[in-house]
Amino acid sequence: MDDHHASIDGVRVDLRHWIGGERIASARTFADVSPIDEQEIARVAAGGATEVDAAVAAARAAFPAWRALPVAERSAILHRVADGIEARLEDLATVETRDNGSLLRSHRRGVMPRVALNFRAFADYAEKQLGHPDLSVRGHRERITYDPAGVVAIITPWNAPLMLATWRIGPALAAGNTVVVKPPEWAPLTASLLADIMHAAGVPAGVFNVVQGTGAEAGTPLTAHPGINRLAFTGSVPTAGVIARAAAPNIVPLSFELGGKSPLLVFADADLELAVGIAVEQFDNAGQVCLKAARMLVHSSIADEFTNRLVERTAQLTQGDPRDEATDQSALIARRHFEQVSGFVDRALADRARALIGGGPNTELGGLYYRPTVLVDVKPGAEILTEEVFGPVVTVETFDDEDDAVARANDTRFGLAATVVTTDRTRAERVSHALNAGTVWVNCFFVRDLEAPFGGNGKSGIGREGGAWSFDFYCDVKNSVFSPNGWQQHG
Repeated sequence: MDDHHASIDGVRVDLRHWIGGERIASARTFADVSPIDEQEIARVAAGGATEVDAAVAAARAAFPAWRALPVAERSAILHRVADGIEARLEDLATVETRDNGSLLRSHRRGVMPRVALNFRAFADYAEKQLGHPDLSVRGHRERITYDPAGVVAIITPWNAPLMLATWRIGPALAAGNTVVVKPPEWAPLTASLLADIMHAAGVPAGVFNVVQGTGAEAGTPLTAHPGINRLAFTGSVPTAGVIARAAAPNIVPLSFELGGKSPLLVFADADLELAVGIAVEQFDNAGQVCLKAARMLVHSSIADEFTNRLVERTAQLTQGDPRDEATDQSALIARRHFEQVSGFVDRALADRARALIGGGPNTELGGLYYRPTVLVDVKPGAEILTEEVFGPVVTVETFDDEDDAVARANDTRFGLAATVVTTDRTRAERVSHALNAGTVWVNCFFVRDLEAPFGGNGKSGIGREGGAWSFDFYCDVKNSVFSPNGWQQHG
């Protein structure tokens, strides 16, 4: 391989930026390390202010022509992008698994098909949403139009880099905007493959751009750039604060999807098999999921049985190489994150919490593999209950009545999601209404139509995206009022 490409488990990946329809190298590079074995797999072009300026300029230059395309033509191009994703699904799955350590089988069966759907669904929905019917008031005609905002900056996370990027890229492009993406430095490679797919699908030069690099060197100049018109970010609360301060002087509208400390409420009448199944799902992707229910609140009358079943099911999870079909849980993303997760658990144990299973690294595998962990006897207000661990760690607490369960579920600065398990429909309605969360699942988990709103309350984010909410964000909504009077007669 030459200096500008790497072979990732047999898939050729270009390591340069994608700016203005061309591959652009940088003088500097950064190491991309796979969490599977902590081995360097690529040296990726490291961008900075120069590359960001070039990408924003290319996006601004491409904007008028892309905006002018009829919605149906833009949608047709995005459907071709989805076709390209489906044609290269195995390549995308292979590269992302090696890059961020998530399960290959999950990518094949769920994640990459969803990536294609992010383009198809918003391409189709744009044709409905962007054609608003005229209104009438006192004989005047009011025309509501959705004008694309301009250049959208999208900064994506490492836990599901391609899926969470395209969840924003799809509606932004469908609405007629152009895009500059900064992929995560810990898992940047599938963004480069997406650029190839975009180009092959006929996306015009400059409409989609990728600038790789660290948050400090590439992310900071992008968030502060006066040439961007919208900024979407998924990541941590502290980073969101930095981004908000950088974007503030330019009065750029922001969409933030941040962390969570979501509760799972299991009532005495719950289907225990269903409840335990949902609980075990929280270990998916090594617990590196913003929506995961890390705090399990279980009615005291069933707590012992629930906990015993949870420990039994957790013990059956297979940890190892994510490329193996039999693996249920892989490694954490990076050494720094591994140490953060370990620190949370170590401090909880030192404060007399008990680990019923797990509680430390998987010494048989070494590296970044941390055992799925169930903690009990955690003191009220303890750090492990209030801070997002973002690893394979859950806590189990008990409650005696509904009011107490809701109060404790809401006792958090976050408000991203919550899950309720009960067979009492009246209780389900009452509790879901009382919970402070952007999404509440009842007797299910991780189910959502792309036309439904998604986002969090409190420290879990700003705004909502999905369906009409995405187009509200990525567009400037205009009302043009036409009087019935004062017209010259022509012809």
